[in-house]
Amino acid sequence: MNDMTIPSTSSAAPQAVLQALAAALQDLTPETRKAAAYVLENPNDVGVSSIREMAEAALVKPNTFVRMARSLGFEGYDDFREPFREEIRNGGPSFPDRARWLQSLSKGGKLAGLYAEMAASTIRNIEQTFAAADDRALKAAADAIVAARHTYVLGVGINHTLARNFAYLANMAVGTAEAIPRSGSNPLDDLARAGREDVLLAMTFKPYRSEVIEAVAVAADQGAAIIGISDSPASPILTDSRHRFVVQSDTPQFFPSTAATLALLETLMAFVIADADSDVIANIEGLHRRRHALGIYGEGTDSLP
Repeated sequence: MNDMTIPSTSSAAPQAVLQALAAALQDLTPETRKAAAYVLENPNDVGVSSIREMAEAALVKPNTFVRMARSLGFEGYDDFREPFREEIRNGGPSFPDRARWLQSLSKGGKLAGLYAEMAASTIRNIEQTFAAADDRALKAAADAIVAARHTYVLGVGINHTLARNFAYLANMAVGTAEAIPRSGSNPLDDLARAGREDVLLAMTFKPYRSEVIEAVAVAADQGAAIIGISDSPASPILTDSRHRFVVQSDTPQFFPSTAATLALLETLMAFVIADADSDVIANIEGLHRRRHALGIYGEGTDSLP
């Protein structure tokens, strides 16, 4: 296997394989990209499904998965699959107390079962999202925001609320963040002056919003650093992203869950504050005192926002 791509089969972790596959995605042929996208979106199937089952689910021929594996330096699909099977053999962390709690929630009527499913999916989404990221990736993204002349935070629909919240908090630390699209505007107009000194933090989830995809492409062409947050390594906005984060949004309800996205953004914000100048805390405390003096906070209220 090609050591320049990922570690040897015996030592490669599934996450390292997935990261290498995501990085190579744009260089694959269309059919091989379909196989890769299926793996990236369904990594739990790799260790337990046959190559034929994977091919049928991805709507490609089995040999396409062989070509995908070889594109990463593996001798064949069996070598590619081995790290995933090894993880299953070794087992993952056990949470017996949590499992018993979730099982107890599901006893009773339909609403009790839904409550248990919502709790389980929220916990799972956050765990899987943080397992896929790491402190170095978050620090690199935070460094970019702190150093940026201007940080544009793009989200539409429900994600615009998340974008506004992040920009609101970021401005307490760096004073250079803005949520877009602005009222009465559109993302492309808002990014007209974005350049190499700027950052665009963009988020979109299936079904991917065309205005976000287009805005990311335009900002990347103008030289802005992209921080992309989406629900699949195959997401169209991650191709142009310098800093990529994949969050889980599965839920038994109709609308996708935003819990893991919010948790990731809160963690990124913590890194931004930790990474900013030493006078940031003094600025935040000063803002806090002014709000108290102006009567913005009610009596007995001692914490931000």
